[in-house]
Amino acid sequence: MADLSAELVQANLERVRAEIAGAGRDPEEVEILAAVKYVPVEQLGVLAEAGIALVGENRAQELGRKADAYPGRFTWDFIGVLQSRKVRDLLPNVRYIHSVASDSALAQLGRHGSPDTEVLIEVNLAGEEGKSGVAPSELAAFLDRCPVRAVGLMTMPPFTDDPERSRPYFRELRRLAERHGLPHLSMGTSQDYLVAVQEGATIVRLGTVLYAESV
Repeated sequence: MADLSAELVQANLERVRAEIAGAGRDPEEVEILAAVKYVPVEQLGVLAEAGIALVGENRAQELGRKADAYPGRFTWDFIGVLQSRKVRDLLPNVRYIHSVASDSALAQLGRHGSPDTEVLIEVNLAGEEGKSGVAPSELAAFLDRCPVRAVGLMTMPPFTDDPERSRPYFRELRRLAERHGLPHLSMGTSQDYLVAVQEGATIVRLGTVLYAESV
């Protein structure tokens, strides 16, 4: 990744907030999570200067390294595929794990979590082979087995260049969350975040749209 500037990131952040407002949502009700998988540790300070407070990392080891390098500067979420053996290492550093989706992860949460531990459950709405996530039909039972507080749902729709094709999946995730009384919806990336916002996202996971020069 090319060197970031605080001015560029701040301008992009303000533009995204304006777009959220233009989509009919209160920007204060939609958290912008900066995905930092491809942001080198030495450039994270630029994000703080730009007003980024919430960041998400896909790799457990990198999350720990980056969090240690900037103590107290960011709120960290884990947004990658969750390996159950990494749960213990993640919990001290994160607010939420967005991708809980297996009974082995639940077992580790039961072993290492606390009454204050909060997670999001990943749902595989399209039933895609090879993609992690709980099937919608199994969500109720999975929530019953969860030993810590599940506070929301996360999904990754099938890849598409057309954001509108993601809308049915975002809408269904909202319905599932409402059905189970879960307040948070982590959905939408740089490609489709405005559609996700229109369908009720409370957290959008953004990378390129925050870091790239406007076209």
